[in-house]
Amino acid sequence: MPSRLPLFPLNLVLFPGELLPLHIFEPRYRQLLADCLEGDQRFGITAADPPGPGAVGCVARIRAAEPLPDGRSNILVLGERRFGVRALLNEQTPYLVATVDEFGDEQSTAPLPSEHAELRRLAGKLRDALRILTDQPEAETEWAEDAEAFSFQVAALSELELAARLRLLAGRSTRDRARALLAMLPAVVTETRIRAETHVRARSNGSGHRGTDIVTE
Repeated sequence: MPSRLPLFPLNLVLFPGELLPLHIFEPRYRQLLADCLEGDQRFGITAADPPGPGAVGCVARIRAAEPLPDGRSNILVLGERRFGVRALLNEQTPYLVATVDEFGDEQSTAPLPSEHAELRRLAGKLRDALRILTDQPEAETEWAEDAEAFSFQVAALSELELAARLRLLAGRSTRDRARALLAMLPAVVTETRIRAETHVRARSNGSGHRGTDIVTE
């Protein structure tokens, strides 16, 4: 059944389960934020601007909001279900509002166990390289047990280009998404590990020690 959803077009893709910080400064989106905080704290993020019928996005639920003295706000949102825009509504709001149809993956489209295991292996390598690149303490990511949720965790981690992220968001087969990630991740992992190695070497120059190593295979 279609539902009403305020829209926030951005040049990015939010995935289900992904946390995203946003800085709200435009007057129309200040109003959107105020209205959402008074309501169900949900709005939709789409990469399309304007998001016409058929545009795909992700519901964002506000998890935290920090108002600033000048009227701007910093917020943290969590990606929930995906949606397709059915129609834009002619409402008296400064921001867009649409009727949307929320959706998930089709049933019986889970990847093969071997594909899931390989995706988990590659995701672990990428996670470790990103941790080193961003100087984060060593910590294990809690991978989701559900195959669909796990595929979106990996997609969010992968820093792919916008078009690739949109394809992953719009697809309704967990197996196809896992296979697409398996095709793209080796190059992403290699490039990220090279950047992390460079970061470690630059950080350790002149310090008299090597710093953290990345094990290559």
